[in-house]
Amino acid sequence: MTIAIRHTRIIDGTGAVLEGATVLIRGSKIAAIGSSRDVTIPKGFRRIDGRGFTIIPGLIDCHVHLCLGGEPDVVATVESESPSYTLLKSAQHAKLTIEAGFTTVRDVGSRDHSIFTLKRAIDSGIMPGPRIVGAGHAICMIGGHARFIGREVAGAEQVRSVVRDQIAAGAEVIKVIASGGVLTPGTSPDQAQMTIDELQAAVDEARRAGLKVAAHSHGASGMKNSVRAGVHSIEHATLMDEESAALMQTHAVYMVPTLSALATTAACRRGCGIPERALEKAKSMTKHHQTSFKKAHRSGILIAMGTDAGTPFNYHGDNAQELDRMVTLGMTPMEAVVASTAAAARLIGIHEKVGTLVKGMQADLVVIDGNPLRRIEHLRDRHRIIGVMQAGRFAAGPLSETYQVSFRV
Repeated sequence: MTIAIRHTRIIDGTGAVLEGATVLIRGSKIAAIGSSRDVTIPKGFRRIDGRGFTIIPGLIDCHVHLCLGGEPDVVATVESESPSYTLLKSAQHAKLTIEAGFTTVRDVGSRDHSIFTLKRAIDSGIMPGPRIVGAGHAICMIGGHARFIGREVAGAEQVRSVVRDQIAAGAEVIKVIASGGVLTPGTSPDQAQMTIDELQAAVDEARRAGLKVAAHSHGASGMKNSVRAGVHSIEHATLMDEESAALMQTHAVYMVPTLSALATTAACRRGCGIPERALEKAKSMTKHHQTSFKKAHRSGILIAMGTDAGTPFNYHGDNAQELDRMVTLGMTPMEAVVASTAAAARLIGIHEKVGTLVKGMQADLVVIDGNPLRRIEHLRDRHRIIGVMQAGRFAAGPLSETYQVSFRV
């Protein structure tokens, strides 16, 4: 496909804005980008008038669970479903995600390895969906948090074995559980779970394969153990203290805040279907979570956007609510966009391909009616998403109807 979108606003993911700009897409890549005065449109390019539109890089969610559907009791739901039914649900969640402008997700915990089957189906063009960087199972201690989508382990050697299994199955990131959580019965978010030795074993084994490690941790003790073990991101970081914040900053460990997860759970009233103990935990930690995010932002800790989409009432396709929350808690709209594009791509390790709009990069982009730097909530408005392009093909939005993408069936 050869397309030129001209006379538009471009937010390139680096923090820069180009007004009255043109971007040329040839095949799967950006062929040229710059001022409309300086970019010559070759013959044969189909032209799109971008006046009034803003183009941003394809958004990236660093923390989703495509196997979960936002049900009030996701643990009971996934445990009651057949694996094949969960996979079909996951495919629908993937479709909703790309329609919302998210061209890449990092799936950090699935009930089984079918997430890699879904990835192959999307990559081969059988169905629409975001690029998936998947973990497969989360790795947790025996009886630990996330065991309903995880592998339970005891000791460093078993951790090494399970990490190898994950990699053999297709994992591109390793997810470890360093503290208790909200949704798993019998676990406390502020208590550490996997040991430093176990966490270190996961990091060492992942490093051999060139993979990064994401560590779930609400509590500060689990965060400290994880950073000292060498992980690359802390998921949630809800109960951050000064020491854990300093360690994250010193070791350039990312915070993936997932503000939406606790917020959507805590907003529910008793009787909404969320198990009472989970609801209590969420309500008790929401203010702490917001404080931790503000602390991280003020301290200059690296932040990459993640939603924990799939947790109660935290729906796939509404991923952009996280940017609203980050802006409400002190980020500028530009900072929120960068956290959801260039910063997220760097955390995942795909920054040489996507995350910014520069010549030679994959043409992952979103065309929006309006200016999200003035109203970040535009990114949540499906009616304002004019087109979602992934690797040079419009996969969603009205432009996908004009420049038809057919998925093989």
